[in-house]
Amino acid sequence: MSRPVRGGLLRRHRDFRLLWCGETAGTFGSSVTAVAMPLIAVSTLRAGPFEIGLLTAASWIPWLVIGLPVGVWVDRLPRRPIMLTASAVSVVLYASVPVAAWRGLLSFGLLLTVALLAGTAMVFFQTAYRAYLPGLLDPDDQAEGNAALHGSASAAQIAGQGSAGVIAQWAGAVNGMFTNAAAVLATFFCLSAIRHREPAAATAGRPRRALGQEVGEGLRLIVRDPWFRTFALFSAVSNLALVGYQSIRVVFLIRTVGLAPGTVGALIAAVSAGGVVGAMVARRVAARFGTARATLVFELGLAVCALLIPLAVAGPGVLFFVTGGFCVSMGVVAGNVIKAGFQQLYCPPELLGRLTASTAFLSYGTIPLGALLGGALGTAFGVRAAMWITTAGIPLAGLILWRSPVRWARDLPTVRPADPAADTPVVPSAG
Repeated sequence: MSRPVRGGLLRRHRDFRLLWCGETAGTFGSSVTAVAMPLIAVSTLRAGPFEIGLLTAASWIPWLVIGLPVGVWVDRLPRRPIMLTASAVSVVLYASVPVAAWRGLLSFGLLLTVALLAGTAMVFFQTAYRAYLPGLLDPDDQAEGNAALHGSASAAQIAGQGSAGVIAQWAGAVNGMFTNAAAVLATFFCLSAIRHREPAAATAGRPRRALGQEVGEGLRLIVRDPWFRTFALFSAVSNLALVGYQSIRVVFLIRTVGLAPGTVGALIAAVSAGGVVGAMVARRVAARFGTARATLVFELGLAVCALLIPLAVAGPGVLFFVTGGFCVSMGVVAGNVIKAGFQQLYCPPELLGRLTASTAFLSYGTIPLGALLGGALGTAFGVRAAMWITTAGIPLAGLILWRSPVRWARDLPTVRPADPAADTPVVPSAG
């Protein structure tokens, strides 16, 4: 039986409150940078479409290159020092852009290098951060913690994207990079103030195996376990469709629907607000219907609303875009909250870093492919037809969950079989 709750987690858990503040600040800064970096490239360096795409790809490539070994290192080492180091490196990188501009040294090569190295730091930070949370919170608090972190991240993303243009107009796109440097610096100080110290790693005292062997162990964990395998495959296909639709939605709204750029920004912010709502309702729906059934509701039921997006036309017809996008954002974030809690409980703590990195390697690897797919479909068949194809892929990805053990369970399991090579999952009663 769960222990009684003594007020909200943010009120009664100082260390979690610091982690929450730091992560929220970092997400806000990253959202500003996601807009500021392309603005610098276009307005200051006169970069073309290919360079902009290359700049975006540079921040994701590190997941494919070093994501798997980083998972091993995170399982071998204390996670908090890794996060602190990654934050400190990011502060220096982001601040270097305006400093270089002041000294007349800013170039696209420098901007590309900053994006690549900051993306590398993010691989270390995010992998360690996801593996760190279960050690900070009791199991009974992890669901609330995941909801708070995902909800604040969605809100910070909306605020960051909405304020990026204002910051660039007021201070200039280059100087706007100081906003992200300051936000990441706040993350560093919040993490520094956490009093919790991690216990010795579960692998301490064991003979350390070759890096490749431990990387393989993380991948085998996904391949052999039907629950991890299902969620990894679903994430990869879902990201392919989601990024495919998102990569052309601005072109769709401006050139096909006929909206002004300012209106487009407001609509995208409204759509993103669905993520905040999803984080708020995820725990309640999961408690009422079960975590497995709630996952299907969010990742398949709400995903069907994506088919409203291509129906958008000027005037009241833009509500099709807002309604469909809002529901998709709500379902994605709520599903992520439930999935994060499941992984933290179901995965052995000593393998959580490798699981996180292996899952990210598989799911994030489809992000650049999705962006290329959206552009290619738009060029070949027209933007509205491309929107139909990519948005249809969102609920189709949910069918992976429907054809998996998730369909037959009320709740996702919380305990793995004792044999790590076992292929038979522990399925709770569906009663």
